[in-house]
Amino acid sequence: MRLMNVMCLLCTTALAASISAHGQPSPPSAGELLSRFGSAPNGLARHEYLTSVMPLLSGDDKSLALQLLATVDSELGLYNEAMMAFPFDNRIAPPKSLLLPQANQWQVEDAAAAVAEMAAKRRIVMVNEAHHDAHTRELTLALLPRLRALGFQYFAVEALSAKDTDLMHRGYVTDTSGSEYILEPLYGEIVRQAIRLGYTVVAYDPEDVSVADRDTAQARILYEKVFAKDPQAKLFVHAGYAHIDKMAGNLGGSIQPLAMQLKRLSSEDPLCVDQVQFRDVAVGGLDFGFYNTVASQFSSPVPYALRQHGGDTIWSSDPKQHDVTVVVPPASERDLDVHGIMHSDVLRREVLMPRMPLDPNQRPPWLTLGGKRMSYRISADLCAGKIPCVIDAHYPGEPDNATPADRYTFLHSRSHNELFLYPGHYRLHSWDAAGKTLQQEEIEVPPN
Repeated sequence: MRLMNVMCLLCTTALAASISAHGQPSPPSAGELLSRFGSAPNGLARHEYLTSVMPLLSGDDKSLALQLLATVDSELGLYNEAMMAFPFDNRIAPPKSLLLPQANQWQVEDAAAAVAEMAAKRRIVMVNEAHHDAHTRELTLALLPRLRALGFQYFAVEALSAKDTDLMHRGYVTDTSGSEYILEPLYGEIVRQAIRLGYTVVAYDPEDVSVADRDTAQARILYEKVFAKDPQAKLFVHAGYAHIDKMAGNLGGSIQPLAMQLKRLSSEDPLCVDQVQFRDVAVGGLDFGFYNTVASQFSSPVPYALRQHGGDTIWSSDPKQHDVTVVVPPASERDLDVHGIMHSDVLRREVLMPRMPLDPNQRPPWLTLGGKRMSYRISADLCAGKIPCVIDAHYPGEPDNATPADRYTFLHSRSHNELFLYPGHYRLHSWDAAGKTLQQEEIEVPPN
């Protein structure tokens, strides 16, 4: 399910469940759940509403609420919690005829470097993400300067709304710029850096279209906004899941994916990069199967591709769908199940939750983005005695409703944690579920 921007800043949320005629809480319907979620004034209020009704839900309604909660956790900077709340295993198993790569035949290569090398002779590059897994946004952030240096001048973002006409002039996204996803700090950073690098940012998501017609409308909008006006354009697209597939099948029914339709309209073969198939879906749990089989043989602090020893071939688990398969490293070394139960059929998947001693409050080390961002220790003292509370780190000149550079949410009594920030000056801003500012202070993050 795709979450559209359902923020209503003038509304207040009903945080308590409805009461039945017998005085007992009754579970909300799916429509009521979405309505109350959407009318909440901010992410923390949405989090409180969802956790309050979760014990009342079951079946599909509970699955929907968990998916919403995972998105909100990610928005609140609770990345481990997002994955643990919703271990969404949408990964398509590789064909059974596929021999998974072995360390004696393949070697690790930084995915950003490998993709940029392959993009040198292309006019369209498409990278996908798993919406509640912000780790799948690290690669796009790393690719932005590399592709800009290759002459790519347009950057298309699935989560943006065309109604934010001031975005390019302003330079950053706000809570009314698009869908729920854009409120997550790394997604906001992607758009911020794209504008700084000189890209023309393109919103291409249609409004009021059916799921069956969405990819067709997306392809048409991109073609009309980019290639119809600039036939020599070079376009970088950030999209979700199977929208970057080159063939129908993974979107259900006969839906032709965005990549497939954009190729037909533009007569340009896109470089399609998948990074949702080989990723760690079970943070804090056990993930047996094809991901573990590959990730246990290779190691990298950043998302990586695999290059064949002594050759130029970059590995793809399904060349008919994608040109490159990127492996997203586990959230932490402790989360890689190298001693887990291995099945004779490595394509079988089994995810078990939870597993300790992973501390979900310890933010994942990948947030350094390969050492580019520094850890900055924060204290719940900034919450002025009000828990839960959110602490945002804002760039100079950006307002409170801008998507922050990083964010952490104190949900319990834990007294300290950390933000991950590029060296520079920031304004720390703490606020509660009512959106009330608790405290502010200026900080300086030094280089390493």
